[in-house]
Amino acid sequence: MRLTERERDAILACARRHFGAGSRVLLFRSRVDDERRGGDIDLHVVAETPAQATLTSELRFRADLADLIGEERVDVLVREPGYAPRPIDLIALRTGRPL
Repeated sequence: MRLTERERDAILACARRHFGAGSRVLLFRSRVDDERRGGDIDLHVVAETPAQATLTSELRFRADLADLIGEERVDVLVREPGYAPRPIDLIALRTGRPL
């Protein structure tokens, strides 16, 4: 996994703050592969409650995270509990690693 401990801790802290203490976060795509270089940070987040899986929560999460880790490119998929998975969700669930 190509995240520093500081990045990992910041992502988890921001996710808990904006999506609930019981939210689940997966890192997927290129940053999971230690052999690759570069790439953005792709995150799949399942919020603790449907009320926390909002665009407002996502935008606040992004702003908060940028303050902590800088202007890294971050892609975030936010889902509510019990969501119907789309193809990208299946990729994240199959290949992602929990933070």
